[in-house]
Amino acid sequence: MTSIMVLLFLYIILDVNYFIRCAFTLLMVHLNQDKQAITETTSIYGICTPQDADIFLRHMNNARYLRELNFASIHYYVVTDVFKFVRERGGSIVQSAVMLRYRRYLPILHPYKVETKLIWWDEKSMYFEQQFISVCTGFVHAVALSKHQFIDFNVFDLLSSYPDIANRPEIPDDLRLWLEANDVSSKKLYTDGSLEHENFYDCRASI
Repeated sequence: MTSIMVLLFLYIILDVNYFIRCAFTLLMVHLNQDKQAITETTSIYGICTPQDADIFLRHMNNARYLRELNFASIHYYVVTDVFKFVRERGGSIVQSAVMLRYRRYLPILHPYKVETKLIWWDEKSMYFEQQFISVCTGFVHAVALSKHQFIDFNVFDLLSSYPDIANRPEIPDDLRLWLEANDVSSKKLYTDGSLEHENFYDCRASI
């Protein structure tokens, strides 16, 4: 009974399933996957369970897509050793912006994969395209652009240590326009003396 009460208490105060999924993601990387190059597209697999579904139990609810992007990002950083490299040098990584476009809903019990690909970078951040792809049909159900900002760490220094990185590609048009929109939004909210001005890092887009 005590164990049940402890477990119930943990489920009340913590998102226990989130931590279980994180641990499972890390375990699968260590047990089943070889390391991948930082420029390779990485993939994790999932299925739309009733826990992921909307109120009508028909398809994945919008919030769950963002949750899955988080697991895909964790997987990418571990399988490429980027997280280990950054942590050893005293840096850290935060997701500072994401744009998610839904194309077609993922039905309940439908298997899918999330592909993560590095598409551009600057001194402070790495930018990814992440796609939700049906395992059954290959259709791209949703696509996201994600900005991951590095704290106390220079991205160019990181990438210079990877031999598979040649030159930085041209910034994709959709990413460029999105960053410009982020910058406009940030300037609307930015005022002298504001909390954003005093923050220890700045998530505003810079290109």
